[in-house]
Amino acid sequence: MESKVSFNQLKQFPRLMWIVLFGDLITRGSFYMVWPFLAVMLYKSFGISATQVGLILSGAAVISVFIGFFGGALSDKFGRKIIMFSAGSLYVISFVLLANVETVTGYVIVIALCSISKAIWDPPTQALVSDILPDVQVRELGLQARYFVINVGCAIGPMAGVYIGITGQQSGFLVTAGAFALWMLLLAYGMRHFTRYQANQKANQQANLQARQSEIVAKDEREVQQESNQQPQNAKSKATQKASYKPKSNMLDTLKILAKDRVLQCLIVANIICKFVYAQMDSTLIQYLTRADVPELMKLISSMIFANAAVIVCLQFVLLKMMARLSLTSRIQVGLVLLALAQVWMAINPVTAFWGWIGAVVILSIGEAILFPTMNVHIDRLAPTHLRGAYFGAASFYYIGFALAPLGGGAMLDFLGGAWVFVIAALLVLLVMYLYSILDTLTRPNFAKAEKASSRARR
Repeated sequence: MESKVSFNQLKQFPRLMWIVLFGDLITRGSFYMVWPFLAVMLYKSFGISATQVGLILSGAAVISVFIGFFGGALSDKFGRKIIMFSAGSLYVISFVLLANVETVTGYVIVIALCSISKAIWDPPTQALVSDILPDVQVRELGLQARYFVINVGCAIGPMAGVYIGITGQQSGFLVTAGAFALWMLLLAYGMRHFTRYQANQKANQQANLQARQSEIVAKDEREVQQESNQQPQNAKSKATQKASYKPKSNMLDTLKILAKDRVLQCLIVANIICKFVYAQMDSTLIQYLTRADVPELMKLISSMIFANAAVIVCLQFVLLKMMARLSLTSRIQVGLVLLALAQVWMAINPVTAFWGWIGAVVILSIGEAILFPTMNVHIDRLAPTHLRGAYFGAASFYYIGFALAPLGGGAMLDFLGGAWVFVIAALLVLLVMYLYSILDTLTRPNFAKAEKASSRARR
């Protein structure tokens, strides 16, 4: 299925969508003012080793991956709002505590709370975007726009932190807590406004229906009665289906459906591997360059981070327009080819070749700009309406790849050497490409039949 995304479709974004985008921008920006420097804080405050820091962060990440699935599934059952605001409240409390904690044990507990609250928050938020944008093409633009503003926040956050003097300061976590609290207030307003908007749409549909009924004067009484009985029911059903963004589902039925969806399972495995490969740039590459005593190391690392963010911000929508005629799977395959090329480049690049590393990061970033937002759109297309939260929650398992990357990459670096890390990563990308190539041959559940069975069981 090709995409016909146009920037004119931005006019179709409801107010709630703009609030989601603004909130993503300010919270990710404030988050990256301080979170990337957490390892430095732990080292300076307690003198713990890099391995211990890695265990703290990776342990929290692994736990949050599994928690995130249930957050998405619960939002299908209880509604997006209650799950999002529960997770958001925990998020704010966690960052306030993080600004005041004074022991290693305290850091371990609070970092875990931060990761868990974020994991619960993300899937319902992604599902909310899908719920409030019923048109498929507008929804794709919404998911792409969300990824774009997140990267803008990631790019400007560290620079803003340096400018206002909170980079590496524990008190900076209060800024993140404040930004998230502001976002929650705006979301509460936006959801209330969106509910009124839905109610007005429903009232207009009913009024139009009554106007059409009044024009039927030539029919006999039986036909008029049948028309008045059938059309309101159909209209009510359609209006409810389009307007509702609080679908209900049974957790056990949800798990059964996910267990039968071979496409989703293959996708999760493929994207775990993909995230594992991508994350080598964040973890293993830095260790590799550090051990090699590369000259101007801090300048090189800063330049790579800036190049990564700049490429995504500048090219994401250009690439979306260029590749609009390609199917989602074809776009992902193009991104995977670029990801593999970047790994090969890193494997053969001389350690001291400054611009060689920048070039490899640029290729990797172009692949990222294609891959990651398209993965979100892919999940949206796969998910049935009543199980969007569960499917986005299941997609959070992708981040197992991120969580395991420091451990797996570090082990390969110790036993095989830096070049082999990226050779193996390139081979893993080929495996991901194969998994994507067989998606069309795999089976999926009969969602309509499963939903009817679930409805009968609830009665």
